[in-house]
Amino acid sequence: MAATEVILLQRVEKLGHMGDIVKVKPGFARNYLLPQGKAIRATAANRERFERERGQLEVQNVKRREEAERLLERLEGLAVVIIRQAGESGNLYGSVTARDISEAAAKDGVSFSRQQVEIAHPIKSLGLYQVKVQLHPEVHLDAKVNVARSVEEAERQAQGEVTQVEVAHTHVDAEAVEHANAEMLENAPVAEEAAATAE
Repeated sequence: MAATEVILLQRVEKLGHMGDIVKVKPGFARNYLLPQGKAIRATAANRERFERERGQLEVQNVKRREEAERLLERLEGLAVVIIRQAGESGNLYGSVTARDISEAAAKDGVSFSRQQVEIAHPIKSLGLYQVKVQLHPEVHLDAKVNVARSVEEAERQAQGEVTQVEVAHTHVDAEAVEHANAEMLENAPVAEEAAATAE
């Protein structure tokens, strides 16, 4: 399928800056860039319109970026606590998504949409996570997401105290290392004998 040519109305990460004419997959243009107002189709009429309005768009962009920078100063160090049920191993019954993060932040009086939360995969276990919140195409906030079974557990995690989950993981890891070392020692004489016979 042929690529769609669009004019970017704002900076889009890994794609380009305002005013750039780029080729993208038709679905990406149709489902994301065009409906969210991040780009317009690169027709002759739209190119002329963009050039006429470029100065105004750049002024609006600077204004929005300054607002986002002021918001970033207020929200620096944002930590969102999400309480979820989980098994003994720390795996959640379900997962934490971008929507859950934006809703939890809203309860704390911080407003951003789920589309602004950049999370590679849903969170599926207890712990502390760093997520990126895009306040503006050029301004992002690094927020902490603390997923715990209770408020008390969230507080312990935030203070860096070892939780039962971490103890369980440490115990398993120690056993795995011990087992691997024992196996290596067991196989070492065989390797030496093989090397000696090869000589």
